[in-house]
Amino acid sequence: MPLDRSSGLLLHISSLDSAGGIGDFGPAAFAFADFLAASKQRLWQVLPLNPVGYGSSPYSSISAFAGNPLLISFEVLVEWGWLTADELAQYVTATGTHPARVNFEQVREAKLPLLAQAAARFLAQHTPDQWKAFETYRSENASWLDDFVLFNVLRRQYDSAAWPTWPQEIAHRRPETLAQLRTDLASQLETERVIQFAFDQQWQALRRYSLDRGIRFIGDVAIFVSYDSSDVWTHPDLFELNPDLSPIRVSGVPPDYFSQTGQRWGNPLYRWDVLRHRHFDWWVDRIRRAHAMYDIIRLDHFRGFEAYWAIPAEEETAIHGKWVKCPGAELFARLIKALGPIPLIAEDLGLITPEVDQLRHSFDMPGMRILQFGFNDRGAHNYLPHRYEPNTVVYTGTHDNDTTAGWWATGANERERAAVRVYTGTSGDQPIVWPLIRAAAESVADTCIFPLQDILSLGSEARMNTPAGIGDNWSWRFTRGAIRAEHAQQLAALTELTDRDLVTPEGEQV
Repeated sequence: MPLDRSSGLLLHISSLDSAGGIGDFGPAAFAFADFLAASKQRLWQVLPLNPVGYGSSPYSSISAFAGNPLLISFEVLVEWGWLTADELAQYVTATGTHPARVNFEQVREAKLPLLAQAAARFLAQHTPDQWKAFETYRSENASWLDDFVLFNVLRRQYDSAAWPTWPQEIAHRRPETLAQLRTDLASQLETERVIQFAFDQQWQALRRYSLDRGIRFIGDVAIFVSYDSSDVWTHPDLFELNPDLSPIRVSGVPPDYFSQTGQRWGNPLYRWDVLRHRHFDWWVDRIRRAHAMYDIIRLDHFRGFEAYWAIPAEEETAIHGKWVKCPGAELFARLIKALGPIPLIAEDLGLITPEVDQLRHSFDMPGMRILQFGFNDRGAHNYLPHRYEPNTVVYTGTHDNDTTAGWWATGANERERAAVRVYTGTSGDQPIVWPLIRAAAESVADTCIFPLQDILSLGSEARMNTPAGIGDNWSWRFTRGAIRAEHAQQLAALTELTDRDLVTPEGEQV
């Protein structure tokens, strides 16, 4: 469904300038919502909020349903009485007051034990209303929560080893074994449920506060899930697995201009025939959960819903894969029938065929355009504003791109720089970031998203992720005091001028 004409910022929760080693749902998140409101922005886009797995990537999660406990605010837990001020101070001392990068291992070591203490305190002393809220959450989410907490406790028990290496009776989910584990580990499982409850309570409080200020959240749903996840362990019948639970084929993309061997992502592929037979029930549950968390859902790697690149699991590269059709139209029709109209954004980047375009248009989903991609040659002009259609979401860049300032300094070639100057009417010695922000905002695209790094004109040091890169991905945070009143004033003026501030999320005229 088309979105209102509006604009917003892309900033993951972990990048907030919260006290301690990682951004969280505490005061800094509410302050950022205030900044968005002062800037007349109506959208806040975040990356997946699920528990991070390999490489601390939010796109490599151990659950497609659960929340990332590292984003829980200790400052809020102190307000709730779950932690003491001394325990908060202990955490901040261990992880740093406001470090410029997230040290995920350090944060995990300092935060998770204190979260367990906080959960134990809640279980030991709570009001009847608090317990009723917890029981409601536990009941409403039991379909995924019970298996996730068991998976998470077992994963910790086996030193984070992948689930196929666990004892066979556990890896193969023998019913009598699981029943005994649920009894033996009952206390730990309840602690994990409380931690997920705390995540949900804090996230929903931030959502309510933001919506009161006219701000909706865009959240990501990755098409594939990690092999080492509670999803695959719980539902092996939904994935292409051998009898020994090893993958038969895995995901990726074929060789292209950027890589002669393609990309072998390694996610197990779905058994779409089984999903179809079950009326796509797992996907219905997944999107229902996502819509309970976000107002608008961005579908990552949308082209995989039309056809996906299937690679034999024994292959070390993506060269010898093949395209396999996906029943995407049946899936989306089922989602609409089960859940009603849900705002979806199709991440339609990469090798896009007429069939992929047709699938997107059939369900009236906006596609994406990345402004940085548009200046290389005439074939790239589809990414320039004069080629947009209204039902589009335009970005200056995404979490996978360099910042605009970084791209201009080291990524753009001379032909691209010359094209940018012609397109924006700037000279060689002028800063280029805001002219490109203005070009995106002035376009006919209904939705316009800017990474906060671009609003602050930051360089490559603020890049969030380098795909297939090794290093400090996902760890960037903006520094305390980096956002100033003049940023809000400049962005608000542009938003007013480009008519992106006229409609509230409820569709009422301002």
